[in-house]
Amino acid sequence: MSDAPRLHPSWLAAIGEEFDKPYMADLKGFIAAELRGGKTIHPEPEEFFAALDATPLDRVRAVIVGQDPYHGPGQAHGLSFSVRRGVAKPPSLRNIFRELRDDLGVPEPPHGCLAAWAAQGVLMLNAVLSVEDGRPASHAERGWETFTDAVIRAVNDRPGHVAFVLWGAYAQRKGRGVDASRHLVVASRHPSPFSAADGFFGSRPFSKVNAFLRGKGAGEIDWAVPA
Repeated sequence: MSDAPRLHPSWLAAIGEEFDKPYMADLKGFIAAELRGGKTIHPEPEEFFAALDATPLDRVRAVIVGQDPYHGPGQAHGLSFSVRRGVAKPPSLRNIFRELRDDLGVPEPPHGCLAAWAAQGVLMLNAVLSVEDGRPASHAERGWETFTDAVIRAVNDRPGHVAFVLWGAYAQRKGRGVDASRHLVVASRHPSPFSAADGFFGSRPFSKVNAFLRGKGAGEIDWAVPA
């Protein structure tokens, strides 16, 4: 993780100063020490900011907030809830696809890579951007939350209207500062198998986002994931 990562100019203009703050220096030192100690970190460091690379600030139409990256080998690649092609879909992602089918009639794709959503302006943002292999939440409270709070503020403050999709209590806490008088906030239970049946299934987030964007003259997201 460099002091000044290569990011789209729209992100650098909005949050570039975060990289000069003490918390970011501490975070960089923590990750460097983890790597020197032989620990495996997901995703690869060059993918920590993949969500921002894939969806520049000036193109954000929706935000889907996750907690931290998948902690299994080969799963995380910097987009919340997404896995690379060829990697088995985790249970939460399968539930997301089930709700998408029930909401819009979109069949489950053969893979779990959500890069097509990111390319259409859906910021696939995890609150914490790294994790140690096999240890969920192991990089929590190390500084990433401060950085991603700045990301969410930048989206909230930009001109126009954005749909924020907040699944679960953690994501909803991250979204407390969102201006719901101007933006759409779609909140429900998390798609995890432990909670999906208690309020995620039937929440219809995809059609709600598209109805909101249409009403604001921002088109729609094509939620079908290309094979």
